[in-house]
Amino acid sequence: MKELTISDIGNIRIGQVEDVAAGTGCTVFVCEEGMRAGVDIRGGGPASCETQLLNPLMAADRIHAIVLAGGSAFGLSASGGVRTLLEERGIGFDVGVTKVPLVVQSDIFDLTVGNPFTRPDVAMGYAAAKMALDSPNYRDGNYGAGCGATVGKIAGMDFCMKTGIGSYAVQVGELIVGAVVVLNALGDIFDGKTGQKIAGLLAVDKKSFRSTSDYMKSHLEIVENKFAGNTTVAAVMTNAGFEKAQLCKIAGMAHDGYARSIHPVHTSMDGDSIYAVSLGDVKADQDLVGTLAAEVISEAIIRAVDTAAGAYGFPSRTEISRQD
Repeated sequence: MKELTISDIGNIRIGQVEDVAAGTGCTVFVCEEGMRAGVDIRGGGPASCETQLLNPLMAADRIHAIVLAGGSAFGLSASGGVRTLLEERGIGFDVGVTKVPLVVQSDIFDLTVGNPFTRPDVAMGYAAAKMALDSPNYRDGNYGAGCGATVGKIAGMDFCMKTGIGSYAVQVGELIVGAVVVLNALGDIFDGKTGQKIAGLLAVDKKSFRSTSDYMKSHLEIVENKFAGNTTVAAVMTNAGFEKAQLCKIAGMAHDGYARSIHPVHTSMDGDSIYAVSLGDVKADQDLVGTLAAEVISEAIIRAVDTAAGAYGFPSRTEISRQD
């Protein structure tokens, strides 16, 4: 098994745009000929658009783009800009009079990071889709949908850490499996291999960590509106050939990667979602791909921590490590 870059995965292009001052952004995945896709949503508070297209009972067998963005429900308008750009380029489902691009979207909550009233919109979605097609610019870190990502928020934003967007891909024989994760969890983040905590709820002195789980156990009262905004969203990509039902199962298995590296995870205030897409026809075992999907998700989470730079007053892992 060898490591690849996410750009080594063929038949898909990724474009990113961010508004650094506002602390939000948009990441768009485009497949011009259409990609088979599934989704699994485990968190209780998703902000999403058109995910029902990926229900195996629905007629559409392919989609043309996935949008991951900030802005919570407000940011869902970004997919309109993606549709506009793709229609202009002749990409979509042919309905005779035009082509209708099938676009799904999931958003993180980043409204408490920069300017809460500037969110991904039609213009940003259009720009990110144009970047994907004309000049793919994917980067790990504080880019695209990861611009305003943070973790460890159970005690409020004063004690959270900056994260971002991360990627990881592997190849086994002909088979390629990769993932991109926008890490914006309520909980703490762990290295899935070593168990080491690498990000999360900061101690009062902001030089070390507290346990989110322990904090919750010490606050037993029912909280009607837990502090604000979370949600980790991801896309798993493979060159193996699968249909929607199989891809939904692979997306479900990929959530094991969340569970390895985020604790607690899938809470009522996280909208944790994973898309899985098939970009080729390599023959591969579904359970192998699901197992690899969990592994690359966990590794991409670590990348989202390690490549993030401190911003908006929130420290990164690198900054916390320098204080040790």
